[in-house]
Amino acid sequence: MRLLIIRHGDPDYEKDSLTEKGWREAELLSRRISRMEVAKVYVSSLGRAKDTASLTLQKMGKTAIECQWLREFWPGIKRPDVAEGSRGIAWDWLPQDWTAEEAYFRRESWADTDIMREGRVGEAYAEVVENFDAVLAEHGYVREGDFYRAERPNRDTIVFFCHFGMECVLLSRLMNTSPMILWHHLCAAPSSVTTVHTEERCPGKAIFRVSAFGDISHLYVAGEEPSFSARFCETYDSQGERHG
Repeated sequence: MRLLIIRHGDPDYEKDSLTEKGWREAELLSRRISRMEVAKVYVSSLGRAKDTASLTLQKMGKTAIECQWLREFWPGIKRPDVAEGSRGIAWDWLPQDWTAEEAYFRRESWADTDIMREGRVGEAYAEVVENFDAVLAEHGYVREGDFYRAERPNRDTIVFFCHFGMECVLLSRLMNTSPMILWHHLCAAPSSVTTVHTEERCPGKAIFRVSAFGDISHLYVAGEEPSFSARFCETYDSQGERHG
């Protein structure tokens, strides 16, 4: 089975939709994905993901299953650098803060710190992966320990339209690793496609393996520059690049 995890196009967060550039990205993406044989499409309930998916769905003549659990991963935490009384998202830390805590590197303990427990981040994570595993089981792959039992091995393509933070949550489940590592060391540009295949080296036992992460070849083919909204400043003195 093949999973395509797609980040929404360049976002207009205020309107929970897409910018003009984001709509161009969604159109170019739709030309790529609509050529594929897709078994099922799942989409976040947030507008920017639904808008991105809409052009692909229209071209394919399909509808998507809208999932509340695919919304951006957004439990609020009292991050060390955030002002007293304010909250920040669980997956956007300054490097000197999260790397100082060894627990964040470990699958079994990353959500078991005072900050994460107070924000109930582990509970939010558990809800997402439970729903994700249920979808995979519906398509023939049942979670068993740290791998998946291939009850109905297949070559179907399943598409998820969602968000960067959520994408890393899904990948961390498949990779059996702390999402903190993925959140802070990966960068998926708007409208990018991450491709994950099953690998069944023994009958009935499968893992998921990433063959492409954050692919934006559909943009480059059309001469469309990728959005910078996925990134922070490359050097601190960079002008016009996001710092905060």
